[in-house]
Amino acid sequence: MEIRIGIQHAPRELSFETESSAADINAQLTAALANGGVLNLGDVKGQSYLIPAANVAYIEFGSTQSRPVGFVN
Repeated sequence: MEIRIGIQHAPRELSFETESSAADINAQLTAALANGGVLNLGDVKGQSYLIPAANVAYIEFGSTQSRPVGFVN
């Protein structure tokens, strides 16, 4: 799934592919906000992103299906 995260005081959004579900990311953000901590997310390439939970402006969830390539008859 592709996600885009807007971070306060950052000129660009963070965008990456992840294997986590929307519900899983929502639960991680809720827990990080409750603890005043850091949101730790990983992408499909094995990279890790640490984001201060209080600075998350929005999270946009993309589709879980890949787009078809070529022409459809």
